[in-house]
Amino acid sequence: MADLTHTLLDHDNLNLVLDNLKLGIIAHTTNRIITVFNKEAERITGYLKEEVIGKDCHMVFQEPFCGGKCSFCDGPPDFPFDTKEYPLNIITKDGSARQLEMTVSAIISHDNVFKGVLASFKDVTESFNLSLKAETLSSFAGIIGKDKTMQDIFRQIRDVAMYNYPVHVSGDTGTGKERVAYAIHDISSYGNGAFVPVNCGALPEGIVESELFGHVKGAFSGAIKERKGRFELAHKGTLFLDEVADLPLKTQVKLLRFLQEGSFEKVGGEKKVSVDVRIISATNKNLKAEVLAGNFREDLYYRLNVIPIHLPPLRQRKNDIPLLAAHFLKEAEKESKNGVPQLAEETLDVMLDYHWPGNVRELKNVIQFSVVRSRGNKILPSDLPMEITENKIFSVRTANTPPAPEILTAKGKLDIESVKTAIKKTGGNKSKAAKVLGVGRATLYRFLARNEELKTYADQF
Repeated sequence: MADLTHTLLDHDNLNLVLDNLKLGIIAHTTNRIITVFNKEAERITGYLKEEVIGKDCHMVFQEPFCGGKCSFCDGPPDFPFDTKEYPLNIITKDGSARQLEMTVSAIISHDNVFKGVLASFKDVTESFNLSLKAETLSSFAGIIGKDKTMQDIFRQIRDVAMYNYPVHVSGDTGTGKERVAYAIHDISSYGNGAFVPVNCGALPEGIVESELFGHVKGAFSGAIKERKGRFELAHKGTLFLDEVADLPLKTQVKLLRFLQEGSFEKVGGEKKVSVDVRIISATNKNLKAEVLAGNFREDLYYRLNVIPIHLPPLRQRKNDIPLLAAHFLKEAEKESKNGVPQLAEETLDVMLDYHWPGNVRELKNVIQFSVVRSRGNKILPSDLPMEITENKIFSVRTANTPPAPEILTAKGKLDIESVKTAIKKTGGNKSKAAKVLGVGRATLYRFLARNEELKTYADQF
């Protein structure tokens, strides 16, 4: 009797501990039967403990709680079961959307038997929303950016990931369209499936249908066996159609039919093939203009452009250049056995003056080039590629030359009023305003980035 009482007390204490955690906790068996569901899990999901304990988690939540990232949809996963960490969007019992950070681990018995899974999750919805509102978020789902336009894009990515509506990402070459597409895929319910990118412009017209939809044996000369296309390879995942404007009109018809019916026929085949695929398209062209020119079907345009996301060119968000450069330098440091040099202040000034036709991709290439070329602990303007520095006049700092003070002005430091005065005096020309203030342009940009009201004032000229 004493042993039973002790066991009950231990069980009560365990529940008490779990209910006082600030993490949602769910545990279930290898058959998906929920055995643990704490108070924080109740608060986050909207479901009560008595509604879920002893039931199949798929039945309780009407679908896998972790969406496409579920490892138990087709039975228990292979043992050993690796710990997984990932962002997750869920719909609560009352229909509201919540953003979580999820960790899933295996429950292993003392005799090394796989007993089930333990999922812990944290609700980060409010902190994410506050960061967006305050515009203090500097990265999201692998995308770097603190500019207001990027904060808006972060919000769009989070919102659209909840639904399986087609998304069309537009923007100049090198702005990061595939990165945005992958971010949507990764935090959506399709994130456990494959992300299959296709460059439609790189596919020869003669084989584009076969590449996308596959073919049956004998469909054409050389088709010696049946082959899956990209749509089938992306089943339960995301198909990213990059440069979709370059698709031949004949293939556009077949794509439209798939979007309407959810099925297609392989080249040379008669059997309907159904797949569950999220479609994200992208192009650096004006797709509406392509419709008017007769190069793109208007009905397909409206099918693909349900949720449009436009990425701004880097020249329109130069405040992010220091942030992006620092990120690429960290990447270079991970790949190098030695330390990497840092950007000199005057080098950043030169980079801020450049128009960046290749956008973020070009910036990454420039950082990699400069790291290799630099011979000291600073990347100097002379270490930059020629196209960045041509028509620029700059002085090379020697070891005995002290660096220019970063934020010295007549008042000693940058302040809002002196910056406003300089911007007004120069008609909004930031390069001239920096000279009036006696600072580098990079320093002025960083100051503006920290003061959104002042940045808005500067942008109105």
